[in-house]
Amino acid sequence: MKRLILIPLLLALSLFLAACPAAETPAPTATPAPAAAEPTEEPAAEPTEEPMAEPTEEPMAEMNIVETAISAGNFTTLVAAVEAAGLVEALTGEGPFTVFAPTDEAFAALPEGTIDALLADPSGDLTQILLYHVVPGMVMAADVTDGLEAETLQGGTVTFTVGDGVMINEANVVATDIVASNGVIHVIDAVILPPAAEEAAATPEATEEAAEEAAMDEMNIVETAVSAGSFTTLVAAVEAAGLVDALSGEGPFTVFAPTDEAFAALPEGTVEALLADPTGDLTQILLYHVVAGKVMAADVTDGSEAETLQGGTVTFSVADGVTINGVNIVATDIVASNGVIHVIDAVILPPTE
Repeated sequence: MKRLILIPLLLALSLFLAACPAAETPAPTATPAPAAAEPTEEPAAEPTEEPMAEPTEEPMAEMNIVETAISAGNFTTLVAAVEAAGLVEALTGEGPFTVFAPTDEAFAALPEGTIDALLADPSGDLTQILLYHVVPGMVMAADVTDGLEAETLQGGTVTFTVGDGVMINEANVVATDIVASNGVIHVIDAVILPPAAEEAAATPEATEEAAEEAAMDEMNIVETAVSAGSFTTLVAAVEAAGLVDALSGEGPFTVFAPTDEAFAALPEGTVEALLADPTGDLTQILLYHVVAGKVMAADVTDGSEAETLQGGTVTFSVADGVTINGVNIVATDIVASNGVIHVIDAVILPPTE
């Protein structure tokens, strides 16, 4: 009986327990991780501007036009001409000046003898030509326009052409805006001539006269032959024959000078035999190589003849090159103070009676 009463009690207790909510196991409280320190932005260093160096002038700009030309190294002829003409002081003055400077190669391209002729009379054409390369004021490359004209210190006018490059008269401007303390230099590849000088250059007589004037300060014929170094046998023969004084005289003379190789081509023993009797055949042969007066290459025509100091006649031929009595003239117009030398590749012999 007691068991029967116990069963309903247990059953009621079970139902009661089931009806009660189960005690919640307290959820583990997460220990808060230490908060990561918020990245504190380093205050960006304010950009400190490097103090800009004050723009310094290029060293070239500290030099005047003449000093700049000397420093460049490729205007040696121009500088020598400026010095000869006495223009250094003018071109180192306050200015400003614009100089169109021909290179050494530009001067070298002038006809042979031109520079010597100009330097022989520095206060004449040389000064005029140099001043024709200078414009007052500072004309930069950006200032030049096609057809622009500018008056030079010489008084003449230069004209600019802007197309495929820039030209002044007939010369190319190959480098620009070389600034100096008293102006600017532009480099040109040719010497430009004022109108009067151009006309003179076109006249052969004027060119020849200028070359002759330049020759006055050069060596005489004997000194020129000695200096050349390729006429040692000829010089020895002239000395042996006692003709040095004659050929160092006023002249003018035209000498057809055989080279050392030309003498060496004579039959063996010939030179020695001639030197053994210098007042005989040697003198006659040497005088046969000399014509009185100054005969330039341009004066020679086919079939022309000339009387020599020996008394015999030489004949020229102009065909495949120029010959004298059938001997080749291999170099011409070596101007001396008292005449001119033309180089020949064989010894010529006077006709025998």
